This record gives sequence, C-alpha cells and structure tokens, in this order.
Amino acid sequence: MEGGYPLVVRLAGQWQRIEQELPERWEEAGLALSVGTEPQRRRALSLLATLNAGRSRDEIRFRSARRGAGPAPAHIRRLLGQLDAEGIEGHLALVSSTEAPGAAAPPRTSLAERWRAALAQLPPDWSDLYVEVELFSSDYVERGALLLSPVNPALSGGRSVFRFRAARLFGYGASPDMVGRCLERLDEAEIRGNVRILRALSDTKPVATQGPVWYVGGKSV
Repeated sequence: MEGGYPLVVRLAGQWQRIEQELPERWEEAGLALSVGTEPQRRRALSLLATLNAGRSRDEIRFRSARRGAGPAPAHIRRLLGQLDAEGIEGHLALVSSTEAPGAAAPPRTSLAERWRAALAQLPPDWSDLYVEVELFSSDYVERGALLLSPVNPALSGGRSVFRFRAARLFGYGASPDMVGRCLERLDEAEIRGNVRILRALSDTKPVATQGPVWYVGGKSV
C-alpha cells in the first residue's frame, strides 16, 4: 500500500473498463478474478455466491449475461463494489465472450479515451501517477517515442512498452492534459495500444522536493 490510494483501479472500475471494450452486441462474458491472498479469496467467493462463481486454482470464475438468463452487468458491478468496500484487491480479466448473430466488428477505443476512463476511476485528490503505454506492435516504437516525447517516456518491460510519470497539480511528471494530447497524437497516427495506470498517490505535499519516488525493480522512477 502506497500513499493515500492503495489500489490503482478498483474491481468495479475494472469491470466497467471490460464492458467498454466488449463488442457492441455482446451477449455473454466469461470472467476470471485473481485475488492475492487466500483469506481474501475465500471472502470474495462468498460475496460472489449469487453469481454461481466457482474456483479454478487461484482464480474465481463467473459470467455476466447482457440479456436473458445469467447475472446482469449491473449486478456484477454491485457485487464487485462490495469487494472494493471491504478492501479486497485483485485483477479482473475477460476470458471469453459471445456476440449476437450478425454482430458488427468491435468498436475501437482510442488511447485518449482509455486515458480519460482511467482518470475517471481515480479519487479527486490524486496527485502522482506512474503510467504505462503498451503499443500493440514493435513497429510503432520509434514513431511512438517521438509522439510521446513531451511526457519523457522510458522503454520498460518490453520492446513496445513505455512508462512515465504524471502529476495533477505540481511536482515531477507530465500534466494529465499533456498526457491526453500525446495520446491523441498516437491515435491520429493510427498507432494502436493500451494505457494503464500502474501506481497512484493521493494528496502528496512535496517540501523542497520534486515529489515522491517509487522504487521499481530496484530503481527509482
């Protein structure tokens, strides 16, 4: 737990993001929830009992149905909100989905839109972020690095992954508006990818410093 905001994206917010990325005419979604500790895993399974959730090793599996039989998306959101309220942290992943016959191709979500959605999940007093932009092809790296240069990106964790800091009011890092403009430039260049907030702090008040420091892999960022 770091700073005033222990979880980057809460489980209800993760489900909202998955919903946004599902095809327009999706019918059913299979989901897998990974929870860090066994006591929290058992508690999560108990809270999700009405979803007919089951365990597969360390994962909790359940599904959502947009219409007809099965837990509705709003019901999933309410139950995940209960997990959030109890401080249960985890990662929610989409493992399968079905579409109505004749469904159109899934709509594209731009990087700038993903960034705005990620910011919307943060508390209003957030102050510092550690952000990752993953490009879907290494062919994008050279052009992507140029378009992201105002946020001072660093290649990290792979040939097509950039990481950088953002700050809401002051301190070290790009402003959220600057990050948004850089991501819009990637969208305009038709560079596909994903953006994630890896770490977040709230209400920091640097005194005679540029702000807080994270240590990742033994290095300060």
